[in-house]
Amino acid sequence: MFSTRSVLFAGLLALSTAATAWDRAAVQRFATLPEGALNPEGIAVEPQSGDLYVTGFNPQGTPPGKIYVFADNGQYKRTITVTGSSSALLGIDFHPATHAMLVADLGAGYLIDVNPHTGAATPIMSVGPGAGLNALTFDHAGNIYVSGSFSGAIYKTGPNGGAATVWKQDALLTTTGFPPFGANGLQFNRNESALFVANTGNDTVVRIAANAGVAGAASVFTNSINGADGLILDEHDNVWVCANQADEIVVTDPTGKAIAKLGDFDGVRDGSPVGLLFPASLARRGDWIYITNLSLDLRPVVGQQSVDSQWAAQVTRHTISRLRARIP
Repeated sequence: MFSTRSVLFAGLLALSTAATAWDRAAVQRFATLPEGALNPEGIAVEPQSGDLYVTGFNPQGTPPGKIYVFADNGQYKRTITVTGSSSALLGIDFHPATHAMLVADLGAGYLIDVNPHTGAATPIMSVGPGAGLNALTFDHAGNIYVSGSFSGAIYKTGPNGGAATVWKQDALLTTTGFPPFGANGLQFNRNESALFVANTGNDTVVRIAANAGVAGAASVFTNSINGADGLILDEHDNVWVCANQADEIVVTDPTGKAIAKLGDFDGVRDGSPVGLLFPASLARRGDWIYITNLSLDLRPVVGQQSVDSQWAAQVTRHTISRLRARIP
């Protein structure tokens, strides 16, 4: 027979155990961008060296764009000037077979192959600047998929580029919300039965069914991720999403249920954000998840304020954060 006190204790223990998955103190500063470098957005791990490559997103800046390189201990190594690009670079990743460094140039409307040593850029897919090329991913065959934030489309091209085909276009990939970006981060699950796509303005993750590389129906996988941005799936098909307007990483299980919320914003100190401020993209290396703090003041970009805008305006040295790749 249980006493009232025993039942109360058991209830409190259950609540305490559940609350540990909402780990707000998990974030560490991994690296600081060089002085004058603005708004880190995309992030990728170079397979051979383990170095991290980070794009700069400065839509009102002067071309060409920049990519910043960091060693695995967070030490800044060098800046790559991307020849012929716009200053608004977003997604970046290394092709799993060719190891080519591919970058989505939102301003120019190209997917570009960038030489990591010289910065020479070769367009390998073009859809025009109106599409809003944003993030990229790959299937097991090496085909490349790129989200179009303004066109509400997922574009597909071959392992070496070429003509873009619209793999999927759907109203669920568009938005009239805020920030005004629709389709954003994207990745397939392990068996490639579905592509998961963040919709930033709608605060959703969209699931697109896939069968032998052919797109099927799109549906809302989960709602209420405030500013769903960068997205990756882990080995258990849990979905890790940057909530760029909530300054946190939300993790859902394969059913769409939140199983962890990690990190938070704790102010600006010495010109740099403490914790997460407008987290935009994430990449995994070993036991760590690395996150770019975009820290973007949206007022001069889209003419409206977000809850982070005045904080972002205080940032003078931009940062990359990291947290353990585990569910607390």
